[in-house]
Order: sequence, then C-alpha cells, then structure tokens
Amino acid sequence: MAEERYSFNRRLKLVSFLLMLLGLIGLSFGFITAPKNIQEAKEIISHDDHGDDHSDNSINIEDKIDINSLSIKYDSNKQEGEHSISHDEHVFHQLSNKPWAALYVAAFFFFMISLGTLAFYAINRAAQVGWSPILFRVMEGITAYMLPGGLIVIFILFLSGLHLNHLFIWMDPEVVAHDKIIAAKKGYLNVPFVLARGLFFLAGWSLYRYFSRKFSLAQDIAKDNRYHKKNFRISAGFLVFYIVTESIMSWDWIMSIDPHWFSTLFGWYVFASMFVSGISTIALVTIYLKSKGYLKEVNDSHIHDLGKFMFGVSVFWTYLWFSQFMLIWYSNIPEEVTYFITRMEDYKLPFFGMVVMNFIFPFLMLMNSDYKRMNAFIVTTGIIIILGHYIDVFNMIMPSAVGDQWFIGITEIGAFMFFMGLFIYIVFNELTKAPLIAKGDPFYGESERFHY
Repeated sequence: MAEERYSFNRRLKLVSFLLMLLGLIGLSFGFITAPKNIQEAKEIISHDDHGDDHSDNSINIEDKIDINSLSIKYDSNKQEGEHSISHDEHVFHQLSNKPWAALYVAAFFFFMISLGTLAFYAINRAAQVGWSPILFRVMEGITAYMLPGGLIVIFILFLSGLHLNHLFIWMDPEVVAHDKIIAAKKGYLNVPFVLARGLFFLAGWSLYRYFSRKFSLAQDIAKDNRYHKKNFRISAGFLVFYIVTESIMSWDWIMSIDPHWFSTLFGWYVFASMFVSGISTIALVTIYLKSKGYLKEVNDSHIHDLGKFMFGVSVFWTYLWFSQFMLIWYSNIPEEVTYFITRMEDYKLPFFGMVVMNFIFPFLMLMNSDYKRMNAFIVTTGIIIILGHYIDVFNMIMPSAVGDQWFIGITEIGAFMFFMGLFIYIVFNELTKAPLIAKGDPFYGESERFHY
C-alpha cells in the first residue's frame, strides 16, 4: 500500500495565521484597556453604571463587589489585628485580571484538548482495540500541541508568581499573611512547588507521547511486533501516571484559583471535560481530512464509534457535574455552596448554558444510532461540545478571577482565536511529518475492515 501523506494546504495555513493575528489584536486590546490603577478601575465601573442610574453618577464600590467572588475571607478577630482589603482594590484586581483570565482560559482549554486526546490514544493502545488504529496518526497529530500548549500554561503561572496579575490569590504574600486557611496550605500551594509539579507532569506526559510516537513510526517498517508490544507496555504504565497527575494538575491549575473551596470530584470532572473535547476534536479533524480526499479507509463505522464516545462521555460528564453540584447544594455548607451560588447568580447564562451545550444538545443529537454515522451531525455536535467545554473552563476560572465583572467580548474571543490558530497550525503541521495511516500496526487490517 502506498504511503498517504498529508499536505498542509495554503488556505488552512493562512486561516491559522489570520486567527493568531486577529487573536493577538484582541488580546492586546484587552491588556491596553485594562485599568492600571484603582482610580481607572473606579472610572470604568462608574461609566458602566451611568446607564443604569442617570440620577446618581456616584458609585458605591461596596455595592458592586462581593468579597466572596474573589474567595478572600479574613478572620475579623480584632485581637489579632487583621486588616481587610479595600473594596476599591477588589474592583481594580478584578478588572485588571480580565485579560489575564481570558488568556489563561483559552490557553488551558486548548492544552486540555491535546491532553484529553493523549489519554484516549493511550487507552486505545493499552486496550489493543481493533477499530481505531486507522485513526492513530490523527491522534498523534493532535497531541503534538500538548508540549507547547502546556509550556504556555506554565509560563502564565510563572508570570502570576511574579505578581503581574492576581489570578491566584494564594500567590499574594499579604493575602496569605491574613488568611489562616490559605496559610495552612502554604506547604503545598507555593509558587516553586506548583511550577515544579507542573513541569514534572508535563515532562511525563511529553515523554510518553514522544516514545509512543517513536514506536508507532518504527512499527511501520519493522518486520515483527516488538514496537507494538513496547507501545502497549508504556501505554499501560502511562495511564496510571496520567490519572494521578491529571487530578493534581486540575487542583493546581484550576481549583487553586478558588483556594477556600475544594471538591473530591474535581479531578474526574476536569478529566471528563478534556476527554470528550479531545474525542470531538479527533472526529472533526478526521472528517476534515476525509473531505479533502485523505483517510479513504475511514468509513461511517469509525465515525459511528467516535460518535458513541462523544455521546457516552457527555453523559459521564453530566453525571459528574450533577453529582458534584447536587451533593454540595444539598449539604448547604456555606464554604462549599458559595462556589455554586456565585456562578448561579453572576454567571447564570454560561452556567446553565453549558449544561445545554454539553449534555442536552449532544444527548438529543446523538441518541439515534443512524445520526452517529452522518458527518453533518457529528460535526455540528462536535463544535457545540467543544464550545460548551470552553464555557465550562470559563465557568471554572472566571468567577474567582474577575467576579461579576465578566463579559465575553473582544479580549475573550481574541484569546480563543489566537490559541485556535496556534492549535490548527501545530496539529496540521505535525500531520505532514508522517504517513496518515499506521500501516505497520498489527491491528491495522482489522481496523480497515471495520464495518457493522
């Protein structure tokens, strides 16, 4: 069989560059217009309120800011002489955080797509399934974004540690000094340790990706199955490493933005989000390549199986979302339920909208078996799922970072466009570096004949 290689066409490459350029413009706008001091923040809030109350141009900052939205809680014991942070400063931190939060949400989201794809790839390798080897090179292409995407996220964490923003309040020594809860976590939540953990996790994920890709390519020209067996062994070991490190990563990079709140389901919840986003991306890239005349061996049975995973993991995500929400809401413990009250009151549209996008829509679209074989249904559902899980990440980060000062505007859309352009360029450039079909895989024949 002749090797089938992908050629990165100029139009798609131009689209990726335009997305990055427009995204940079949008991000630059956000950073330029962000307030540089407390007075500018007060002027922005005053301007926003002008249309709400023309009879009173003054602003009561205390009415605008809920101290819980920044998750800063101080012990008011006067004997200990602890001080409260001014509400004006809260406003300033929230507004100055907006471009940083938009950048971080988009950076983490596209990184998690590649990491979720890597998990799906490793599961297929370890399980030695027969239907998916024909899609291995697509998965390997998507996972190429993981290393640069992860380094970008860690770099943003590093900049946060330099106090260029206030995304992570536990990085602020003044907050830690006056907050007993955060101070008690200082041994775990400190900048050097968090960065070291992040680099260690990313190194482990990247090493697996490097060697698995290496063995996959070597198997194409091997005369026996020794590289396939090596891939099986490292994939099984990687999954153990992954499920532990992914959970810790989700605590460090997402949950610690709200350091007074925790959920024992959070690691699984983030995993489900990245897993279904990764599978949806595999489906979209596969269908795109087929539309351009590649991957002729991929048939509607392969697409159907991807659709089943999109459907099943969407239901799994909903189970975790409801379990986390229902248990916390029903127990009504103040320090726990505050997390959801903030989102239900200040983020009502994205909070409930993501449930529609991530559960109701894919559930209705993909319930019928025949619809899972139709590219139009898979593409439409995949796009909605991906956008829905971007909103999910938005809901995880924004309430604690910017409080009720959120808005999906030029900066947020610009950040999404920039990382989407970067993602497209890296993924499709990687696809040009090897044959699109892993013809040396011992299960390739079964995958090629996969019909039901």
